[in-house]
Amino acid sequence: MIPIRDNVPRVSAPIAVSAVILVNALVFLFAKSLDLRSQMHLFYLFGVVPARFFEPEWATWAGYPQTMGWPLLTYMFLHGGWIHIILNMWMLWIFGDNIEDVTGHGGFILFYVLCGLAAVGLHMVFEQTSTIPVVGASGAVAGVMGAYIMLYPHGRVLTLVPIVFIPLFLRLPSVLFLGVWFLSQILSGVLSVSRETHEVAWWAHVGGFVAGIILIRVFRRRGTCRYCYNPDTKDYDPESENES
Repeated sequence: MIPIRDNVPRVSAPIAVSAVILVNALVFLFAKSLDLRSQMHLFYLFGVVPARFFEPEWATWAGYPQTMGWPLLTYMFLHGGWIHIILNMWMLWIFGDNIEDVTGHGGFILFYVLCGLAAVGLHMVFEQTSTIPVVGASGAVAGVMGAYIMLYPHGRVLTLVPIVFIPLFLRLPSVLFLGVWFLSQILSGVLSVSRETHEVAWWAHVGGFVAGIILIRVFRRRGTCRYCYNPDTKDYDPESENES
């Protein structure tokens, strides 16, 4: 399923979301300008290699420099390919603006980073000995999606569902679209453990999504969620003063 757009109105300009997308794009283009060897060096140095943190003797042997943990931040601005970055940034663009409305510009940046940290943290719990670098904004974006399902479960997402060669467009409730996505990440994570496959950091997606659900309660500014779901009326809050 590929989301096309949602129907929740935007209140303010998505300055923070646009800035995050721009930084990701610039870093991606820089990485693509490197030769393959240099690009792999970039991923291993600035991506998160779990064994680097859990097995310091191995990390020293492998030549990793001492770090204060900055790969835990930089990993979420690196992407392995065009499809990887396009899908992540597209999901961020669709769902992120409404979250920024609620958190404010600066609050969104902090919220996004914390979701990314929680995402890679859960991944590292399951992959402590992995020497494969984790890169990508998927975990942080999953946090945005987790916040969205909490604030806008009544929203609808125009979704492309390709059936063989026939494009089918459906307007799905956001709670259904995001709920199915989240369950698919859990299932994929469980299967990856049983099959010992590690191509995708599924648990990072799960960790980011859950973090978003929890953290949005802290980052939601009072009186700013004009279109959030109102459990009393079962609809949009008609005005921003309808604060829960």
